[in-house]
Amino acid sequence: MVLAIAVPIMIQNGITNFVSLLDNIMIGQIGTEQMSGVAIVNQLLFVYNLCLFGGVSGAGIFTAQYFGQKNQEGIRQTVRFKIWMVSLITLLTVILLLAAGDSLITLYLHGDGTAGSAAATLRYGREYLRIMLPGLVPFMLVQVYSSTLRECGQTIVPMKAGVTAVFVNLVLNYILIYGKFGAPALGVQGAAAATIISRFVECAIVLIHTHRHTQQNLFIQGLYSTLKVPASLVVKIVTKGMPLLLNETLWAAGMAMLTQCYSIRGLNVIAALNISNTINNVFNIVFIALGESVAIIVGQLLGAGKMAEAKDTDNKMIAFSVFSCTLMAIIMLLLAQFFPLLYNTNVEARALATRFIMLTALFMPQNAFLHASYFTLRSGGKTIITFLFDSVFIWCVSVTIAFILSRYTALPVIAVYAFVQMGDWIKCVIGFVLVKKGIWLQNIVS
Repeated sequence: MVLAIAVPIMIQNGITNFVSLLDNIMIGQIGTEQMSGVAIVNQLLFVYNLCLFGGVSGAGIFTAQYFGQKNQEGIRQTVRFKIWMVSLITLLTVILLLAAGDSLITLYLHGDGTAGSAAATLRYGREYLRIMLPGLVPFMLVQVYSSTLRECGQTIVPMKAGVTAVFVNLVLNYILIYGKFGAPALGVQGAAAATIISRFVECAIVLIHTHRHTQQNLFIQGLYSTLKVPASLVVKIVTKGMPLLLNETLWAAGMAMLTQCYSIRGLNVIAALNISNTINNVFNIVFIALGESVAIIVGQLLGAGKMAEAKDTDNKMIAFSVFSCTLMAIIMLLLAQFFPLLYNTNVEARALATRFIMLTALFMPQNAFLHASYFTLRSGGKTIITFLFDSVFIWCVSVTIAFILSRYTALPVIAVYAFVQMGDWIKCVIGFVLVKKGIWLQNIVS
């Protein structure tokens, strides 16, 4: 049951992240400044991505439980809420990035490095950002539809769409970045163009398939007969979902702030983190997919009132996630010194990247446990607790550690990074206690 949900998500995320890795290497081949500029913008867009995730996740708790209850009208109403939510988030994001994009990129241009390198990084980041903005529209629609399909137990269609999109992205990247088959060599602009075209392809596949298979997707029947959402349900979703939205937004902003703290040690840190995060994303697919599976499977069991089965299933899924990620961490450690050699960057950036990869691998089992614990609490609607558990913690503990150590000590960036990761030991203890107590065992749609 777990693998039926998790494996398609792993395949989609795995192929997506593997192709992103290849994209990243392609950009890394044309220079450090180009790679850093794209990495900074992607860090900013990462905040937007998680805002969307938080926006649809609040309603998604209800979608999963309504599906367990076989309530199609309830599912329709949650989808309508998602549409309103992602539209608002996207509008605000576009306004912010158009008005203050340059200022946000400049926050990361500190430490060692010439003024020319900083100016070039800013220029490449600006070029990449302006082209990426139109791609936010298809991306937000995919989040609404794909999340709903997954919460209803359908993971194959989003997987196929995602796989198709990443291969379109890969081929267009090769053509547009390097100027192959008679196309102009556009560099970072080509990378951005390839990304937004692939997003429109993914959006078209998901929407067309969903609307053509109305018997399989009963919630789509009459979905757009109105966009009104009952006030009582809005209150419920906002009550449960707003902490999730705030959580994802503040957590992503916290991650961006951590990167900014690390960047105090120089421009090479941005390049090294980009290399490390790229390979890390490929290996993280296991605990990310299993975390999403916890939200779906346990959420459906809770909606059906099967509390004992939900608790037993959850315990096994957490253990399986930690075990699986321990194996992935070993493989990642073995590849740590070889992966940075694929990039056209300087020796210092490569050495830093190797150390970042090794540290990330060592802390991977810990992160797997935290991820599964987070989704366990969320499946039962404990969103206030997940808000405290995730985003409040990162700002009060992780960012505080990084801010103080990066600005008021001479510790190397690797040591600062390690101390930030060790700070999560506190969260591991809290997560273990909360999951074991079973405070999340509740049906929120009965």
